[in-house]
Amino acid sequence: MVGGRYRLLAPVGTGASADVYVADDVTLRRRVAVKILHDGLAGDEGFLRRFRAEARAAASLAHPAIVTVYDWGEEQDGPYLVLEYLGGGSLRDALDRGVRLTPSQAATAGLQAAHGLDYAHRRGLVHRDIKPANLLFDDEGRLAIADFGIARALAEATWTEPAGAVVGTARYASPEQARGESLDGRADVYALTLVLIEAITGTVPFAADTTLATLVARLDRPIPAPAGLGPLTTVVERCGAVEPERRCDAAGMVGALEDALAVLPPPDPFPLSGVGQLPVPHDQLDTTTTFAPAATTSGTVEGPTVGEATTSGIAAAGTAPGMAAAGTVSGLATGAGTASGLATGAGTASGLAIAAGAVPGMAAAGTAPVIGAGVVFVRRALNPTYPVPALTSLTVQGATTRARPHFTVVVHDERVTGAPRGVVLQQQPAPGAHRGGGAITVDVSVGNALVGVPGLAGVPVAAAATDLRAVGLVIHVAAARFSDTVASGNVLDWSPRTQAAVGDAVTVVPSQGPEFVTMPDLVTVPTTSDQAVQQLEAIGIPATGITQRQDFSDTVPQGDVIASAPAAGQRADRAATVTLDVSKGPDLIPVPDVRGKSLNAADAALQQAGFVPEAYGPGGDSIVVDQRPPPGTPAKRGSAVLFVAL
Repeated sequence: MVGGRYRLLAPVGTGASADVYVADDVTLRRRVAVKILHDGLAGDEGFLRRFRAEARAAASLAHPAIVTVYDWGEEQDGPYLVLEYLGGGSLRDALDRGVRLTPSQAATAGLQAAHGLDYAHRRGLVHRDIKPANLLFDDEGRLAIADFGIARALAEATWTEPAGAVVGTARYASPEQARGESLDGRADVYALTLVLIEAITGTVPFAADTTLATLVARLDRPIPAPAGLGPLTTVVERCGAVEPERRCDAAGMVGALEDALAVLPPPDPFPLSGVGQLPVPHDQLDTTTTFAPAATTSGTVEGPTVGEATTSGIAAAGTAPGMAAAGTVSGLATGAGTASGLATGAGTASGLAIAAGAVPGMAAAGTAPVIGAGVVFVRRALNPTYPVPALTSLTVQGATTRARPHFTVVVHDERVTGAPRGVVLQQQPAPGAHRGGGAITVDVSVGNALVGVPGLAGVPVAAAATDLRAVGLVIHVAAARFSDTVASGNVLDWSPRTQAAVGDAVTVVPSQGPEFVTMPDLVTVPTTSDQAVQQLEAIGIPATGITQRQDFSDTVPQGDVIASAPAAGQRADRAATVTLDVSKGPDLIPVPDVRGKSLNAADAALQQAGFVPEAYGPGGDSIVVDQRPPPGTPAKRGSAVLFVAL
């Protein structure tokens, strides 16, 4: 027992910092997971201080994609957490079995995780250790993130990591983690991107033989998108940038994954790993009856104190967990004898009696493998049912919270004019019905009904407003644009063109007539020379009127526009010449070879060559054994060169 109420049933995993058990909460009679941190942490006061704070913060999170923290405490064996139990195993389990996800499956799993990260980040919590082992599934395939807050607490435990060590797992660490900088939620987005690539391809980008090589490899390169990702390539590009400010946050990742799923085929069910056969749950056995007193060997068998040691829900000595030999389990007896819960073989049971041979696959004493099937039979026969809760008028989050822990919620979008957005309109099965758990399907309002947008090409703006009002839409007039074909004041373009929800605005672009064009901004928003030419042609400037000049730039990527003449926002005659200054990239110089030099000598040589040295070594007399970038690599003047001295 842990905490006076959690009965440990079986171990389901172990790691560098904790052991995890499946357990019964004997007070609330439900299945939970108990994580007991190793006893070496109990004497670390810094860790315990951080553990208490992080446990409280993690316990405040309530989201379907985050493992719920029910309870926490400290005992002689070490600190412990009581968590929601998910029986579908982890993504790490599946990958270790050789399973590879399709892009559709990976996008679906990633979307659930990104929703959970967005929820936690908006509440000020960063995970810091997103990896396949921390992405768990329940029996229905729902994904939930484990160990929120624990990575940060473990980083302060002096028995595990030295001061300044990287928080999290190096294989999935972001560049800012590798540099020891302060982190925000975009570090979790970077790590989740690596996890999704591994789930599809089986390999992690940048993973090398040593921790240093792994971290150095990703300091100046974005995550590459391998072949076969399909629409997820865009997700990798948006979420795998080196600089956090160029990387989207969790909400942006949600949007990118939703865009990908819109064009991907529906995913197949997830290949769940599970945790194997577990003991009969505490709340599925009769714990109110008593056992008959001990008698002769041919009479009754005494309850939970038969010769070899027995435990509630686990077999007698010499048998596998969840299987019973010629002995008893609390509430379950096998062999020749009686038990007030369940008896097999020759004898009686006051609760439920199964004679030897009465149930296919069950036998008398001494046939432990067959009794395993009997345990499965008992679990199914005594499986409890629960009333379906009423979910109408609740938000999706409220419905999910009310449905726990026995039900999951499957959302279908529904459009009903006048219905509040984001609330449950109806559910199936109906409230009050009894079910043994499972899914409740809810129709959730996502806005008013859709209507067709009328054609507006060439219509005067005032007439367009009248046409839109007639079908329940409103008009939004955008800035006018020049046109050689549409008269000034008439509709040149509008959006959306096909359907819109009742009450929504349709954006109408009037024509400004065919005189001058306004130069687009080709500099503030990074634009390649080809893209610039396309934009200029789109506003009526022919390619023959565009000239390009090449120049070096330390700030503008090669091929992007540095400046334009006329500049952005200026009016230009379409017959005039437009000049584009295009970047050739930085003026690169080769990196000098400092291997074999002392740390001080290498530092001086790199500074003299125009680079910023970043050394890892014990002192000035130590000798450089490796450097990044390698000698001779073209690099930008003033950039950093990392080297290791021993």
